[in-house]
Amino acid sequence: MKLTPNQQAVATKTDAPLGLNRRQFLKNAGITTGGIAAASMLGAGMVKRVEAASHVDPNAPTEIKRTVCSACAVGCGVYAEVQNGVWTGQEPAFDHPFNRGGHCAKGAALREHGHSIKRVKYPMKLEGGKWKKLSWEQAIEEVGNQMLKIREESGPDSVYFMGSAKFSNEGCYMYRKFAAMWGTNNVDHSARICHSTTVAGVANTWGYGAMTNSFNDIRHAKAIFFIGSNPAEAHPVSMQHILTAKERGAKIIVIDPRFSRTAAHSDLHVGIRPGTDIPFIYGMLNVIFENGWHDQTFIDQRVWAMDEIRQEAAKFPLAEAAEVCGVEEQAIYNAAKMMAENRPGSVVWCMGGTQHTVGNANTRAYCLLQLALGNMGKSGGGTNIFRGHDNVQGATDLGLLFDTLPGYYGLTSAAWKHWTHVWDLEESWVNGRFDQGEYLGKKPQNTPGMPCSRWHDGVLEDKQKLAQRDNIRMAFFWGQSVNTETRQRDVRDALDKMDTVVVVDPYPTMAGVMHRRKDGVYLLPACTQFESTGSLSNSGRSVQWREQVVEPLFDSKNDIEIMYLLAKKLGFAEQYTKRIQVKGNAPVVEDITREINRGMWTIGMSGQSPERIKAHTMNWGSFNVEDLQAKGGEFKGETYGLPWPCWGTAEQKHPGTHILYDTSKHVLQGGGNFRARYGVEYQGENILADGSFSLGAEIEDGYPEFTADMLKQLGWWDDLTAEEKAEAEGKNWKTDLSGGIVRVAMKHGCIPFGNAKARCKVWTFPDPMPVHREPLYTPRRDLIAKYPTYDDMQVHRLPTLYKTIQDKVISENLDKKYPLVMTSGRLVEYEGGGEESRSNPWLAELQQEMFIEINPVDAADRGLRDGDTVWVEGAEGGRIKVQAMVTERVKPGVTWMPYHFAGVMHGVDLEYPESGDISTKPFVVGESCNTAMTYGYDPITQMQETKSSLCQIEKA
Repeated sequence: MKLTPNQQAVATKTDAPLGLNRRQFLKNAGITTGGIAAASMLGAGMVKRVEAASHVDPNAPTEIKRTVCSACAVGCGVYAEVQNGVWTGQEPAFDHPFNRGGHCAKGAALREHGHSIKRVKYPMKLEGGKWKKLSWEQAIEEVGNQMLKIREESGPDSVYFMGSAKFSNEGCYMYRKFAAMWGTNNVDHSARICHSTTVAGVANTWGYGAMTNSFNDIRHAKAIFFIGSNPAEAHPVSMQHILTAKERGAKIIVIDPRFSRTAAHSDLHVGIRPGTDIPFIYGMLNVIFENGWHDQTFIDQRVWAMDEIRQEAAKFPLAEAAEVCGVEEQAIYNAAKMMAENRPGSVVWCMGGTQHTVGNANTRAYCLLQLALGNMGKSGGGTNIFRGHDNVQGATDLGLLFDTLPGYYGLTSAAWKHWTHVWDLEESWVNGRFDQGEYLGKKPQNTPGMPCSRWHDGVLEDKQKLAQRDNIRMAFFWGQSVNTETRQRDVRDALDKMDTVVVVDPYPTMAGVMHRRKDGVYLLPACTQFESTGSLSNSGRSVQWREQVVEPLFDSKNDIEIMYLLAKKLGFAEQYTKRIQVKGNAPVVEDITREINRGMWTIGMSGQSPERIKAHTMNWGSFNVEDLQAKGGEFKGETYGLPWPCWGTAEQKHPGTHILYDTSKHVLQGGGNFRARYGVEYQGENILADGSFSLGAEIEDGYPEFTADMLKQLGWWDDLTAEEKAEAEGKNWKTDLSGGIVRVAMKHGCIPFGNAKARCKVWTFPDPMPVHREPLYTPRRDLIAKYPTYDDMQVHRLPTLYKTIQDKVISENLDKKYPLVMTSGRLVEYEGGGEESRSNPWLAELQQEMFIEINPVDAADRGLRDGDTVWVEGAEGGRIKVQAMVTERVKPGVTWMPYHFAGVMHGVDLEYPESGDISTKPFVVGESCNTAMTYGYDPITQMQETKSSLCQIEKA
């Protein structure tokens, strides 16, 4: 029997309940056990405030609002219960196709985010060492004046815009648009430090850098290969789909240096040395090729340069791969055999694979495994990239990045021309907003900005070494906590050095706390996602709509309203909202969605109108859990959330694309093939598909991207209307705002982006094929000569060190002084930097100590016992004071820490401001593991290295 909650709002409750049920008891108590325990330490005054805020007549009418969990990117549906404008209860949505009534700890504690006493309640300013309350008018005026002053003195690039994976899609888009109209590419968000290497590596392999299938589709896998992924803690509700596959016979393989909770479910766990993903994959591939387990037909038709990969893999016979990875030869063989014998298989990775100096190469290696086995474009197959924030996929898609405009258009003059056309603005005005100088041979408008992993280097580095006019002097930290960045001591120095720090967030976050300033810090309270409305995209590219649960609490404001108020102050509000209606000071969210649809042709985010998205959200139960498809009714044939590419306009009713690159379906039904993104040939070799095409395609072979000229050559130009011809002339499928080129291509069964082979060799990257390079801080100095790191290089605006650091490890014997490998990861109780979740009493009760996992052998060598307080010192001297957890989950020589903690630095508690006479200090604080983490960045994306460094541990 399928359980579904009563979906009708309760107008009245005439029957008084007999006694108290569990929920009424907790509601009347104000907060649950964890909250009561925490509040009892905070004084009676605070308890009264909580009770006053939460007291609602239990007989008041209940209104049901549909929302989406704000933790990871599974996208779980939630029914929020509202009485008299107060969020009083919640239920997981039993009819939602993603979670089917499932919740993790974070999801079950959602309501507290909307009521937290720890929130910033009104605008505040640090002045003379004391926090001062401001009005919104004062705050906008002062912040805006400081921006204009710095612009005049140092140019627009001296203001940095740190964005958020917690924005709605509309918020992400408007923030990137705001940065563009301010005149800078110095804008970024947390995808830089989670899956930027995935986007770069995967997109450069076959076209798009996103999850190819869905969480639900994993139910159909015969094998599931997790590498650097621990969904049992990081994406708990996804485990219902994974364990369904296991019940159906799927094999689970976990490649992780640590025996994680996911590994506990596995058929095979292999604990590789951190930073050796590429040798392990090449070792597997060598076994696959030697035994003839590869899919030669798939390779011949749809893959380019696999022969060269076969040669690379041959350099890693089992003995060599095992030696480098620190595992048994048989383990590598068994992993390869298990994947080969159980097809289709799904490959899943997360930050254990991405957060490396070779992160982009790691992700390409994972793709190569799937291409060799022919596991792409199939149900149960694919590369399934589990993303860690509720809208980090949407934030990436909407261009909240330092190196592209929305839709991955890049920063070329053609990209700016396209978006200027979308905005209906003059090119000269948009271009004129940017610094017109050249720095180190680069023009700022067409050069990627500062990555959020290294904004602090933009503050501290000698400006003569920067590809911009001056250092960063002012920064917005909008929905992103800086304790998630490595080299925390440098982060603190940068916060101290800047002219002004602006935090826009429900909480003060570390940017507002870890500095040593007396002046020049502003806290602007943004409301939570549940006090606003808009769309968001889960890992599987499905788009959902959040209904607004309650009005913004305290004196907080919606992100988009704050952006608009700043645009008014700075003088570009008219251009900013030219095509968007503004009511009061709030741009209309649905108009923003429609502007997104107008411009996002590259990824097919054009057919997901606000009306279509809302209709899906209001009808969760219409969609099947097995394939996300509606089997009948109004949405028959559509995939839940219209996952992109949802081609054409909303009126064309494309059903969305559940599985990317699936040639078994017509493009109008969500079918497709690999994207022709890199031309038609390379050095005389054809790189278009050979004899492979999607169902119903009239071009039964490979073909390039569609353009107006190509339509004319094919004789299809007259399929366009007169209006479409006028807009499409001289353009391609990505820049034709009429959508005519896209429509006609699909009419003939072709996908607009062409039909190419996936490429195993990315000739534009430092390493065209994945190459194993020892981590900068490697414990294996004996392998450096054979597998050295890169030479130092300039990456976009910043000098980036590689060989200099690895040489220093040897010359200063750092591997001897710091003999333990240090890595990090997630806990199920917390998320991200942890400011929000550690401020939630229900979650804080569950995990109260920052800790480091250390093997019993290493603990014994240092005279440590479980529970001892210890000092952990990283190889660059950063020290943190934490609790030791002695466990065999980690191998000898390896340590592990969670990265959700902050509020303590070098053993000293940080001071948090009071807001509304209540401290904003989270219920739980602790040292950030990133204070001990060290330098190291991917050369393509500037992803930070957090998975393989060195440390030493001693008793405190």
